[in-house]
Amino acid sequence: MVPALGQGTWQMAEQPSQRDSELAALRKGLDLGMSLIDTAEMYGDGAAEELVAEAIQDRRDQVFLVSKAYPWHASAADLPKACKASLRRLGTDRIDLYLLHWRGDVPLAETVAAMEALRDAGHIRHWGVSNFSVTDMEELMVAGGWRCAANQVLYNLSRRGPECDLLPWLAARGIPVMAYSPVEQGRLAGHPELRRIATGLGLTAAQLALAWVLNRPGLIAIPKAANQIHTQQNLRAAELGLTPVVMAELDDLFPAPLTPQPLEVI
Repeated sequence: MVPALGQGTWQMAEQPSQRDSELAALRKGLDLGMSLIDTAEMYGDGAAEELVAEAIQDRRDQVFLVSKAYPWHASAADLPKACKASLRRLGTDRIDLYLLHWRGDVPLAETVAAMEALRDAGHIRHWGVSNFSVTDMEELMVAGGWRCAANQVLYNLSRRGPECDLLPWLAARGIPVMAYSPVEQGRLAGHPELRRIATGLGLTAAQLALAWVLNRPGLIAIPKAANQIHTQQNLRAAELGLTPVVMAELDDLFPAPLTPQPLEVI
């Protein structure tokens, strides 16, 4: 079991002046029960993993740790090396969920076998994918990927394409969805109509956008918080149960697609 509200680290550890604030935000999140932390070897060229290592030292067993590998590291020869490097930067002996960041040229069957080998060796507890469409997921299953534990995709009020095909496909097979950029990298926070609705509820637009994702069944959201105040604001969003009236108002403002859309990636 993991919390529906986790902590993302994309674009963290890139500004030395922000390091103390980012560490405090991650630690505050852990204090508040946001025990899932998502990172990747790509983020800051490994610096985000090192930041996470510092944030979780002395409390590793409280954390569900997620990291991701580049697609060009997804081969039988290179995935163990990438995993070992991430483990070193994270200061731990296992990654709880290890994801293929996006699909590349390495055959999926080879990646599945490499993931299973890492799992058997105890270096990872679970594995999954990121930015996989329905077609990608179907090919993954053919390649033996039935142990896939999650698919991390771009999903928020302004990016509702997965609702037509991908989300139902994953739900039917019991594969959880991790929504990255649930506030569209902060851009939804400035949406004037969203701000109007949020103000009427005593919320910020960012909180309302995050609450909408968390009110969708079976989703995990991984927003980034750059400071402790932002972390606490995210928690408030997780505690909200949006009424059908509010959900309908948001549907009118951000209509769901009527037909399947290409999977968006940022």
